Amino acid sequence: MRIVIVGGGASGFMAAITAAEYFPDAQILILEKSRTVLNKVRISGGGRCNVTHDPSDMRFFIKNYPRGEKLLRKQLPLFDAFSTVEWFEKKGVKLKTEPDGRMFPISDSSHTIIECLLRTAKQHNVEVRTSTSINSFVKTDNAFSLNLNDDETLFADRLLIATGGYPRLSSFDWLHEHHHQIVNPLPSLFTFNTPENYLLPLAGVSVQDTVVKIMGTKHEWRGPLLITHWGFSGPAILKLSAWAARDLAEKEYQFTCRINWLPEMNEQQVREFLVQEKVKTPKQQIASHARFGIPLRLWKAFTEKEEVPETLRWSDASHKILNRLTELLINSQFEVKGKTTFKEEFVTCGGIALTDVDPQTLESRSVPGLFFAGEVLDVDGITGGFNFQNAWTTGFIAGKNIGTIPG
Repeated sequence: MRIVIVGGGASGFMAAITAAEYFPDAQILILEKSRTVLNKVRISGGGRCNVTHDPSDMRFFIKNYPRGEKLLRKQLPLFDAFSTVEWFEKKGVKLKTEPDGRMFPISDSSHTIIECLLRTAKQHNVEVRTSTSINSFVKTDNAFSLNLNDDETLFADRLLIATGGYPRLSSFDWLHEHHHQIVNPLPSLFTFNTPENYLLPLAGVSVQDTVVKIMGTKHEWRGPLLITHWGFSGPAILKLSAWAARDLAEKEYQFTCRINWLPEMNEQQVREFLVQEKVKTPKQQIASHARFGIPLRLWKAFTEKEEVPETLRWSDASHKILNRLTELLINSQFEVKGKTTFKEEFVTCGGIALTDVDPQTLESRSVPGLFFAGEVLDVDGITGGFNFQNAWTTGFIAGKNIGTIPG
């Protein structure tokens, strides 16, 4: 039996290795269109590879998928984050958990994960061909005829598509013609561009606890925020962008976002705190000493925005000034005009509709012998290791079932 896997990423390699372990007599071939394989693994987590997320609470874990939660409820019990940790440890790679729940190899290098996957694939005689893409395929009886980019024709008994997400709907045409429903692909995990933002000179400043809301929608997220040269990034922004991906696309990425810089306090508490500073530190200059744990550069930007004189002392602060500072701290609003993809870690929502695959095997309902895994499916997670876990889970399940004789 020849099994051909299209896509040399995380899900493709997991599927290939799993298929080799469950069907040792099968001939397994990975086709990768790029010159190198596992490219997203290489750049993930700043080159450290965010393999998965702390699996201690599966109820929390499953809630980190804006799309695909229903499918993963059925699949994660078959191969969850615990399974991922165990899988890599059995192959000599130990993972560590950081305070925010992200898990990395203890080497802090993505090459550790890449070498593990390449080594294990080689041990199982998995063949890998790079710079090779598939233009189209035809199902003939119980086999597939694949038309490759160099006009070569390749035959396969089973076919697995693990190409990752596509940015354009037209890229799915070769799958759509086989009666698969395609959910329109859109960017997920992106940062906000705010070209008129008075905070842009503060690029690099971060605040560890904020609440960011998309005005006019129900979407908001609490977490760390990073000021960039072009606008806002950080976990709060990236996770919010994933949940709001479709609504923001409809708005053509033109919207207002509201930032609460002090989510632990309400408006009255913030105002009372500022009023009390008039008594506690009457001679201290307002702009020179930050409050609430806010970085000093950011605090100074806030005071300048509200036209607080640089030498103004707390004792001389009018209630009007304190009210303006209070409003800014809990209700800053910025006009977003566009987005920027998060580094090279391009993630899409959309892809093969989940109703088109068997949730237990990931086999196509319309083309027997055709399987899907990874981001080519309409599944995507927020940042933090969840997209890779989807790759490991769906790759394992597809690989485990791909060699099974029908019926």
